[in-house]
Amino acid sequence: MQSPPARRLRSSVAALTAVALGSAALFTAAVIGTATPARAAGVPTLSPLNVSGRGATVPFKEQEAEYAVTNGSVVGPDRLYGHLPSEASGRQAVTLGSVGQYVEFTLTAPANSIDFRYSLPDTADGKGRDASLDLLVNGSKLKSVDVTSKYSWYYGGYPFNNNPGDTNPHHFFDETRTMFGTSYPAGTKIRLQVSSVAQSPSFTIDLADFEQVGAPVGKPAGAIDVVSDFGADPTGATDSTARFQAAVNAGQSQGRTVYIPQGTFTLYDHVVVDGVTLAGAGPWYSVLGGRDPNNRAKAAGVYGKYVGQGGPSQNVTLKDFAVIGDIRERVDEDQVNAVGGAMSNSTLDNLWLQHTKVGAWMDGPMDRFTVKNSRILDQTADGVNFHTGVTNSTVTNTFVRNTGDDGLASWPERVPNVNDSFTHNTVVLPILANNIVTYGGKDFTISDNVMSDTISNGGGLHIANRYPGVNSGSGTAVAGTITAARNTLIRTGNSDFNWQFGVGAIWFDGLNEPIAGATINITDTDILDSSYEAVQTIDGASSGINFTNVNIDGAGTYAIQAQANANMRFTNVKARNIAQAATPIHNCVGSGFVIVDGGGNSGWNNGTTCSGNWPTPQWTYGGQPSTGGGTSSPSPSPSTPTTPPASPSPSPTTPTTPPVCVPGTGNLAQGKTATATSANQTYTAANAVDGNAASYWESANNAFPQSITVDLCAVTAVGSVTAKLPSGWEKRTETVTVQGSADGVSFSTLAPSAGITLDPATGNTATVGFARTDTRYVRVTVTGNTGWPAAQLSELEIRAPGSTTPPTTPPATANLLAGRSLSATSTADVYGAGKANDGDASSYWESAANAFPQSLTGDLGASTAVGRLVLKLPPATAWATRTETLSVLASTDGATWTTVKGPAGYTFDPATGNTVTVSVPGTSARYLRLSFTGNTGWPAAQLSEFEAYTS
Repeated sequence: MQSPPARRLRSSVAALTAVALGSAALFTAAVIGTATPARAAGVPTLSPLNVSGRGATVPFKEQEAEYAVTNGSVVGPDRLYGHLPSEASGRQAVTLGSVGQYVEFTLTAPANSIDFRYSLPDTADGKGRDASLDLLVNGSKLKSVDVTSKYSWYYGGYPFNNNPGDTNPHHFFDETRTMFGTSYPAGTKIRLQVSSVAQSPSFTIDLADFEQVGAPVGKPAGAIDVVSDFGADPTGATDSTARFQAAVNAGQSQGRTVYIPQGTFTLYDHVVVDGVTLAGAGPWYSVLGGRDPNNRAKAAGVYGKYVGQGGPSQNVTLKDFAVIGDIRERVDEDQVNAVGGAMSNSTLDNLWLQHTKVGAWMDGPMDRFTVKNSRILDQTADGVNFHTGVTNSTVTNTFVRNTGDDGLASWPERVPNVNDSFTHNTVVLPILANNIVTYGGKDFTISDNVMSDTISNGGGLHIANRYPGVNSGSGTAVAGTITAARNTLIRTGNSDFNWQFGVGAIWFDGLNEPIAGATINITDTDILDSSYEAVQTIDGASSGINFTNVNIDGAGTYAIQAQANANMRFTNVKARNIAQAATPIHNCVGSGFVIVDGGGNSGWNNGTTCSGNWPTPQWTYGGQPSTGGGTSSPSPSPSTPTTPPASPSPSPTTPTTPPVCVPGTGNLAQGKTATATSANQTYTAANAVDGNAASYWESANNAFPQSITVDLCAVTAVGSVTAKLPSGWEKRTETVTVQGSADGVSFSTLAPSAGITLDPATGNTATVGFARTDTRYVRVTVTGNTGWPAAQLSELEIRAPGSTTPPTTPPATANLLAGRSLSATSTADVYGAGKANDGDASSYWESAANAFPQSLTGDLGASTAVGRLVLKLPPATAWATRTETLSVLASTDGATWTTVKGPAGYTFDPATGNTVTVSVPGTSARYLRLSFTGNTGWPAAQLSEFEAYTS
């Protein structure tokens, strides 16, 4: 079988300074303690799995070690290449360095398995070490789990080596999985604990993915069984390559599915498939692996026939199994990929691909090839590469982590790649190069993906005329329409160790020839907490680029770094939290770099520089300033020890105090001066009166009582205070006392000490009412918090007696439910009720499946006249037409309900915006309820927006 040509990086500008193995420079640590358990002090960051409506839908619940309970040491946050935490998810992890140290997770949903990501130190000879960790359940040891560094630690220049004496250590992490043997409920404590340091002096834990693995898939009727029919060895003791090949040949000739039962099967070479379905019992049960002990260039893999050797293969389906290989180095000439060759009209579905060179390197020409619902982990090179003449093909709903090169790539070397797509994927932690890239290509769609944590020499999204064979003469250059829509990029881009400067989160490169004649549309995209610049041009000119409805929130250096001529159009592109805010554009190419202002822009167009020096990046970590040195310190808490705040973007900066203090109306506290007994880092009292429920005040930890005081500017009549927390935080009770003072010295009690429950089901909002009091200063004292050992408030609203939030007579054009509390009878996964009135039509609430009836209830705050309801589903065409059967009920007290619209079917059609209107004239109610009894598109209730209007 032919091998693809080796890929090469650009030549180095300068070699990196050698980094000694085991040097303290590899990580920075914040020691939490070794004697008593504590919650890890991880800096809250946005998870790539917590972006509504984008990325892959995964079957597991992910928990970060830095938010768990531990007596180990937090390392990071740090993004400097060659430092251990820089390759951790969110750029921080927990190191366990002595017997008895542990990380303990609490299950948030039932699970019977764990897959955890970890790092062990390398050995002096570079061959790696084997060790084990104890797995405890509710304090009792369940089993020991083997871990190894043999698939980690690379050195030197591309394509790298295993010599610790060389420079440039990287690729530190690996992951392993195990099943518990039974299912444990939510609330169960799962602990990874050090039992010995004899085999490894330390263990660094990044994260754990907990999954409820279903029962094995049984053999399909009439299928060929590779074990019972052809004698394959399910113990893995002997090579089963020939037996597998005989089975798939028989399956092709007889038109029968070939079934892989439970077992671990050793293959010393490829199994070549054509016109056959190869199906397993599930990726946790049917596992292919192995490598020829005498010829290390031969290893387990499932390949189509190459063009020129009878290929491409046709009508192949590979599903429900794993390929977990034994590839420990990168040799580009070796065909040691999990899936390869050429396949047309073929599908990979629910595969787990790990420890191979590339998950799927597909060499065309080939057509209509799909990868879906799969996991690609711990590769030495790419996750997927569409190489040479791959057309009408897609990767969708696939999770990719820890690749050694591009996560998802298209490279039309010599032969055009046309009409391909990468959609609804989550691509995390490519150790080298880009999360997603198209080198050339025509009419390519890259949409609804999440890309996070680029490590080096690449960005989140890359569109380029680079690499051999990419040129307009061959028809392989960037051409047609490139659509990049509804993507989220988190902590992407990083320093290029060849160039010695930052690479953009989104970057364009015309190295082989200018990008010209194509239309490139970047739309409805969030570029968050970029490590360096958000947008970059380099090497050769680029044109035809349109940025529309783009949110740039957080950039370590610039919003835009122009190192090559370009012609772009920006419309509604808003930037904030840019480190070089005074000069957010770095342009040393002059007038050849042009941005046409389409209107609605801000934050990036107020200054330009050409300094000749590259500034040290300032990383925001979700809006909180951090220097580029990667130092670590105790930090504000996430909402729970396992779930960091789910804000869609970094928090805005705290507003300054108005120059003149004027008594307010409505929320009397908003914009006023607030002081507190203490604050944790930048989580200051001002955050509680800024009108932004996503920012918050947090006091010092473990130091109750704590108080926050608001100056209303003058003695004012008050009758209630309302406390809020960010909508993504989980339920907790804070014990509070409310006091007032006319002079700021003598305080009297307005409301005695009591617990207030802040529950996301009711908007994480609680109100404390009291008798009318004339006061200037209002103080809330917190003496306890069941969710975190500190006082926490995102908003402290103070109102006059009898006022509501907001006034009950909004304009007829206002959505009465905007910002109001929604609750539901059930929710599926992360699709909570609050997503149905967050103003984002792409997010949505979904109930439990196969459990009608289900209801969604909105609280208007007070009895209000309602004339019509507007109901929405996401407008994307991926949401096909469906009819939901529902009725509308109303109540003044939340207890007694009246049907105002009987059961009827309402059709949501993408051709009409997936929107329906329900008239409810003459209705006066505080509470509105939608009761769902059917959905032709999915066996659950679904709604992206629930809106109510007076007329």
